[in-house]
Amino acid sequence: MTIYIDPPTWPGHGRMWSHLISDVSYDELHTFAARLGVPRRAFERDHYDIPAQRYADVVAAGAVEVSSREVVRLLHGAGLRRPKGRYGAPGSRSS
Repeated sequence: MTIYIDPPTWPGHGRMWSHLISDVSYDELHTFAARLGVPRRAFERDHYDIPAQRYADVVAAGAVEVSSREVVRLLHGAGLRRPKGRYGAPGSRSS
């Protein structure tokens, strides 16, 4: 099981965010996130949004640090990339 996280360089809601992904399955990703107490509402299409203050905890739990570009490459390579605007309401195809 390998879970990846990019640096917290994405601004939103007054803080910086990282993306947490799996290159194997969404189930693997959901299991890892649940172990850390990350709420399911933080899942968006193909990744979890992780606030900067949780970054070190996620890495300590085993997530591999990669660049944002690598996150996209890994998702594409695994066939797990879900670009914005291609999917319906949250939960309809995101789980």
